[in-house]
Amino acid sequence: MARYTGPKTKIARKFSEAIFGEDKSFEKRNYPPGQHGNNRRRGKKSEYAVQLAEKQKAKYTYGVLERQFRNMYDRANRAPGITGEVLLQICESRLDNVVYRMGISPTRSGSRQLVGHRHITVNGNIVNIPSYQVKPGDVVAVREKSKSLEVISNSLQNASHVYEWITWNNDKKEGTFVAVPQRLQIPENINTQLIVELYSK
Repeated sequence: MARYTGPKTKIARKFSEAIFGEDKSFEKRNYPPGQHGNNRRRGKKSEYAVQLAEKQKAKYTYGVLERQFRNMYDRANRAPGITGEVLLQICESRLDNVVYRMGISPTRSGSRQLVGHRHITVNGNIVNIPSYQVKPGDVVAVREKSKSLEVISNSLQNASHVYEWITWNNDKKEGTFVAVPQRLQIPENINTQLIVELYSK
């Protein structure tokens, strides 16, 4: 499946937010990209443009393509609860995102690669589908043969984030997805109401 492989800093500057994590280039130029840099006069955005930008930001943040994101929205819309919150919870429950949150990879694109290359197990079984929905109580671990990988060791060594809905055992290199996170627990700066309004038109 196609993925965005272009310059990430350019996308981050477009949203005026380092959505792909720490980025020295973004810190130097944290204004929108364009030929005239920060001097270009930008008119007021329409309501549609603001809603579209928020949807694009969510898609780039979680590394999801349009059709997949639309399917996730439809699923959230049918589920009980607030549609926007449920949509983010579905995004957070994706296996590639859970691997990223556990610190096994420093980026979501890296965690997607680890999953795709069969380095990750769920409840003892190898799962190579990044969009696999992890359920509360599932144990996500690094495959036995992959525990010595330098890229995983370095990432775990530098991981500093602790999330309430995940427990991690560094000795076993495995963690438990304890519960689906609530909206207040999810650190991503995404206004889901704008996404719901866009898809509701």
